[in-house]
Amino acid sequence: MREVAGLSVVDEGQGPPIVFVHGTPTWSFEWRALIRAFSATHRCIAVDHLGFGLSPRPPDADYSPEAHARRFAALIEALNLPRFTLVAHDFGGPISLDFALSHPERIERMVLINTIAWPFIDEPSLARGARMAGGGLFRWLYRNLNLSFIIAKSAWGKGPRPAKVWNQYTSAFPDADSRERVLWALAKSLSASTPFFQSLWERRERFAKTPIHFIWGLRDAAFPPVVLERFRKAWPHATVDTLPDAGHWPHEEAPEACIDFLKQALERA
Repeated sequence: MREVAGLSVVDEGQGPPIVFVHGTPTWSFEWRALIRAFSATHRCIAVDHLGFGLSPRPPDADYSPEAHARRFAALIEALNLPRFTLVAHDFGGPISLDFALSHPERIERMVLINTIAWPFIDEPSLARGARMAGGGLFRWLYRNLNLSFIIAKSAWGKGPRPAKVWNQYTSAFPDADSRERVLWALAKSLSASTPFFQSLWERRERFAKTPIHFIWGLRDAAFPPVVLERFRKAWPHATVDTLPDAGHWPHEEAPEACIDFLKQALERA
């Protein structure tokens, strides 16, 4: 681990760079299996967003996706990466896609895992929850009942949820203030940051020639298969691998399969 542009970063291996971008409520730990598998042949970079993992958590910082996206862009510039493969999951998708859509010529290929790139309130399967997420009830639930992790566990697929894995994530948010400041900020953004998400979707044609691959857990209660289908219509040239028994965390639930999928994607483009 090292600090770059004020963020904690895993930077291992040599070769063509792969940048891994986590979502919520996780951190770069979620990429450990893929980093182990590819660091022998690639430079594997995984960031901890501000407030997550080993990155600092200043009390007066902006934890909206727009702010995370700006910090991600600054990180890429600080790393001096002229071209790289982008692998993103969950909120890591929109956080990193803002940079990628602004600089498509610097994206070797994209691998997107159970994520979204348009306003949550425009997705019928997600709209009701998005509207509720910014209210006082959700704020209280995030602070006092750790709702973010309840939702995360409910989006797991068919297999067991290892306690030692979840402990790596829950231990990073031990108090109510941290959960509100960092995690609820992203929940609130499901409706509050609609213009940001809309700006991503309006630029989607910039990826018309970018190699794109999707890895998708079909038992995802958070981003169900209908979300994947909208992506496929937007980018019909994209390739897709699905995992029928996996949920929102394919790289945690079926890491070996995801390693194979990523290897094929790297060889294909």
